[in-house]
Amino acid sequence: MVVETETGRDESEAAAAAASAMDDGPCGESEGGGDAAAKAVGAKDAGEGDEPKEEEEDGRDREEEKEEAAKRGWSEIRLAIEELSAVDVERRGGKPPPPSPPPPTLTFLALSHLLLQVLDKIGPTMAVLRLDVQRNIERLQELYLLDPSKYYNLEEILEKEVDEGTARKVDSCARAILWLTRSMDFTIALLQRLEEDSDQKCFAQLVESAYMVTLKPWHGWISSAAYKIAMKLIPDRKMFINLLVGKCQDCAALKEEIRKLAKLLKPFLDDIHAMMVSSSALH
Repeated sequence: MVVETETGRDESEAAAAAASAMDDGPCGESEGGGDAAAKAVGAKDAGEGDEPKEEEEDGRDREEEKEEAAKRGWSEIRLAIEELSAVDVERRGGKPPPPSPPPPTLTFLALSHLLLQVLDKIGPTMAVLRLDVQRNIERLQELYLLDPSKYYNLEEILEKEVDEGTARKVDSCARAILWLTRSMDFTIALLQRLEEDSDQKCFAQLVESAYMVTLKPWHGWISSAAYKIAMKLIPDRKMFINLLVGKCQDCAALKEEIRKLAKLLKPFLDDIHAMMVSSSALH
């Protein structure tokens, strides 16, 4: 029968394998065992060698987690200083300043997101401006994500649209960059007035003053009218400061951080304005 034939063949193969194993003798077993032992020892050594690396990586992960946890308590101003500090180091390099490198797109986007958070603290007054900022961020971010290695700085984005003849279109990234920069001009002007004023003016007056010198010259009558209506919803000065102050921070520390931010942000924004002019994108 077929089953018996297959069974007989299996038994013959098993017997042959057993005979071959006996011929190899103890030495064969020893060599095989030796190889296995060597591999086991090697694996153990490798494992032991990996332990310090794993501990080091775990230590780094814990440090990063601590840093992230600490940053969650920072104010938007301190986070902006952190973003700009890296750019400032690259810009200066500890030597007489060479031509400034083009503003990095990611840094610009990070600052724009922080700007949104500051506008949220001002309240519904800045709802129109906030919506414009959000749309401009999304437009710029969408282009950046198409090719991060190509659009890693704002200059590359401007050059692309100037070459294509699209820079002056309403929905261009060049316009997004311009209006985001102007919005940051407004924000830093407001924060500086808050830091310099010795509790003499109400917060609405400070907002009005900052608006007049930064955004008003570029706003049409619709935006200006919306702004005038929204001014009635401005929070009081004390409430705004409390919203701005991060955890474990006081007003004195906030004022110092505003000074630091202004020192870093104003040159950054000036470079963007100069870049816009030299590219003839919109100016």
